[in-house]
Amino acid sequence: MNTIDWGALPFGYQKTDYNVRCFYRDGKWGELEVTSSEYIPMHMAASCLHYGQEAFEGMKAFRGQDGKIRLFRWQENAKRLKRSAEGVMMAEVPEELFGEAIKKVIQLNKRFVPPYGTGASLYLRPLLIGSGAQVGVKPASEYMFMVFVTPVGPYFKQGFKPVDFQIVRDYDRAAPLGTGHIKVGGNYAASLRASERAHKEGFGNVLFLDAKEKHYIDEAGPANFFGIIGNRYITPDSHTILPSITNMSLRTIAKDLGMEVELRHIHVDELGTFEEAGACGTAAVISPIGKIVDRDTGKAFIYSKDGKPGPWSTKLYEKLQAIQYGDVEDTYGWLEIIE
Repeated sequence: MNTIDWGALPFGYQKTDYNVRCFYRDGKWGELEVTSSEYIPMHMAASCLHYGQEAFEGMKAFRGQDGKIRLFRWQENAKRLKRSAEGVMMAEVPEELFGEAIKKVIQLNKRFVPPYGTGASLYLRPLLIGSGAQVGVKPASEYMFMVFVTPVGPYFKQGFKPVDFQIVRDYDRAAPLGTGHIKVGGNYAASLRASERAHKEGFGNVLFLDAKEKHYIDEAGPANFFGIIGNRYITPDSHTILPSITNMSLRTIAKDLGMEVELRHIHVDELGTFEEAGACGTAAVISPIGKIVDRDTGKAFIYSKDGKPGPWSTKLYEKLQAIQYGDVEDTYGWLEIIE
């Protein structure tokens, strides 16, 4: 175990000791089970494999300077998983079961929670799948909920530095009345071609526009977009965007830092008016955007000329990280200490 170089951890999967699972059968959830197996025995006709009955969450636990483990806003993840389950007609995981599972899996794997000061954290992946055999398009009658964990390094290996994004119009991530607002695998599968092409063309990720008109900003790759003008934090309001718990938290912090917060449609033509821009989510907290290039026209919107993130993005990033690691008082009641 001492072989882990905490300061050099990638953001990726690494084996830990245990994961927890629970099955929904005959209209009710069973008891939580603990296993050290990394595999799921599954029926070949499981509805998750054929009809996409699958949803997941991403969240982190942090070790503070005091050695205590803090879990960030887990109730919001529980609520979002419920909405995702409802969206693709799966059995919903009760909040109490969700809470019991994530706390148990952290306690079982506490030796994998990285030490304070390494920039690393414990990533939790709650997963809900249709495990019941189903041939014919309808919801399964059996489901499996599981949570596994893995220690992850900071998302930015180069530090908190701006990345470049590319606007794409020839791919859509989600349909206007589809599943863009819930966290299901299909949204990510639909984004892969555009994002892989962007990587090959030298960009960190893509900026999707709304699928209907291609006028408004949608998701920034797998994250929410925000732009800053003066002291205004502006982020898109759309049914095709996943409500990010990080974005929700940043909006609260922004108001407390004296910023005005606007949740509204953002026309693509507005990109030229922003002084700062970023993408936010669990993995990176904030990815500052250096520039956005329109793939069709070649037009570039530049936000960082010196390779550094803007002042507001930096303040927001540092404040949220300080709360998560317990470096400043949690006045919002966002953290739960795992004993």
